[in-house]
Amino acid sequence: MIRVVLADDQTVVRAGFRALLDLTDDLVVVAEAADGARAVELARSTRPDVVLMDIRMPRTDGLEATRRIAADPALDAVRVLVLTTYEADEYVFESLRAGAAGFLLKDIDPDDLRAAIRTVAAGRSLLAPAVTRRVIEEFTRLRAPGARAGQRLDPLTGREREVLALVGRGLSNDEIGRRLIMSPLTAKTHVSRVMTKLGARDRAQLVVVAYETGLVRAGETGEN
Repeated sequence: MIRVVLADDQTVVRAGFRALLDLTDDLVVVAEAADGARAVELARSTRPDVVLMDIRMPRTDGLEATRRIAADPALDAVRVLVLTTYEADEYVFESLRAGAAGFLLKDIDPDDLRAAIRTVAAGRSLLAPAVTRRVIEEFTRLRAPGARAGQRLDPLTGREREVLALVGRGLSNDEIGRRLIMSPLTAKTHVSRVMTKLGARDRAQLVVVAYETGLVRAGETGEN
């Protein structure tokens, strides 16, 4: 069973998600929180696989809660999926930087929600929806990389920078392997090394780093 914590300040929203997930054999809601501080407490006490985290909540918002969960070594296996009403919510980009595995719009189709939860519970980032990339591009397009941004890439080899750039453009391990003439397993190994060297929690954070350092720029795609 995939264990889920629901964090949203609206009771009706939590009830809707719970009713939906309760109809799914492999998903179970283990706790509910009405604010970010409580979500962090429940993550620590119940150790769920996934936290569905609303961004705009009282007391402690979802952004700060995501940051606390991602920074806690004891919660390394807990994945956060951010929920938002707006595609261009300014906090979505910050939540990805903070360690969220991806984000979903609240009007997501039930089947897509279930698939998203299973995806992040399996340790993968939810980077497939084009909206995720649009948000990252929008909030990096307006800010040029700082003078020291490129220094974050200093630990990487030339090959690892190539791999990071392709991750930033949305390529899978299979696609990276074909592009760089290596096996998917070798590509996966390179991605893992890049994550370790950059202290990234998952591929979502690698995408953010690729844009923030200027390695990938808005408008570039895997075909570039």
